[in-house]
Amino acid sequence: MQSVHEAAARAIGKLGDLDLVRYEDSPVDGSADLSMWEEIAPIVGSTIADVNGLIAEVEVHFSLGSAYGSPTQIEIGRLIGSCQAELREGVMELGQRIRDPAVVGDRWNLIAELQAFRFRFRERIGLMVYETAQILGECRRSDVDPGYEEALASTLVVRSTTADLRRLVKSRLQKISEAHAEDVDWNGAQLEKELNAFGRTAAWRALRAQDKKEILEFRARLKATLQPGMTKLDLMTVVEPFVEFVEGFQEINNRDFLRQHDRELQASVGVILERAMTAGTHDESLAAFHEAVGLAQALYGRSSDFDAFLRKLRKTPPAPEGLQHEIEQFLVLIAGLSME
Repeated sequence: MQSVHEAAARAIGKLGDLDLVRYEDSPVDGSADLSMWEEIAPIVGSTIADVNGLIAEVEVHFSLGSAYGSPTQIEIGRLIGSCQAELREGVMELGQRIRDPAVVGDRWNLIAELQAFRFRFRERIGLMVYETAQILGECRRSDVDPGYEEALASTLVVRSTTADLRRLVKSRLQKISEAHAEDVDWNGAQLEKELNAFGRTAAWRALRAQDKKEILEFRARLKATLQPGMTKLDLMTVVEPFVEFVEGFQEINNRDFLRQHDRELQASVGVILERAMTAGTHDESLAAFHEAVGLAQALYGRSSDFDAFLRKLRKTPPAPEGLQHEIEQFLVLIAGLSME
């Protein structure tokens, strides 16, 4: 089991997120020409080789059909064998997908498929490590999954930044709908600036290829719309579907490992706030309050009301006479966060 876990850690490390930004510079509707395929092909090959390396390690130590002497050994063998079978199936599926002309003929489809397979391989391998380790003793996934911290950090950046993007785009649409005719151009230009700023964030690098394509296509439509004679209706017709698209980023909250992270953090913040409520001095209460606020930043993007509360605290720290009220409000909001 130790040998398999070490091989799993190596595979997860090699399947880390790819920096595919340089492949995104061509037109959005650009095809995957031969030069691009020549650059991507070695990554596809190494992806398959990395996963097959783990499969081979499993075959050495947990050959299918072997009998073990205890229920624990049998269950560990079953879990590892199940992972091996799913990985082997995934490798075959990846091989089939890269033979599909619809995939290899479109740079965005090709990048999206490669990202998706590498993500699923890492996720499945990490889950196997966690499930088998848990059989031997109570543990958290963050304690044993070699790729957990990196995946969590990337996901939190995407969640928090896209939460701000949703808020900005919805606010901009509202301002456009209320704008006088002479202010429509200005609001459209501001939206273009906000999207350009989003493209320079850390979250942009971590986004799925299909989401980047959607944003780049919208930017192109927006730029084409921002022409002399543009009306409010013209601009709203372009922006409204994009608002619906960015609302979909909330789905990130449904990822299982993120829900688990959020539940644990929710409980920790609640405990610290209870300590702040019962602290003997104002300084002790304020210190606990600030500790809770710091931890809660990792929950940004879970709820719009909670996000607004955190943004307010960043701008305006609580006055001494209002600290208890802020703590009570914080407790109500943290307890009300839905993890479903």
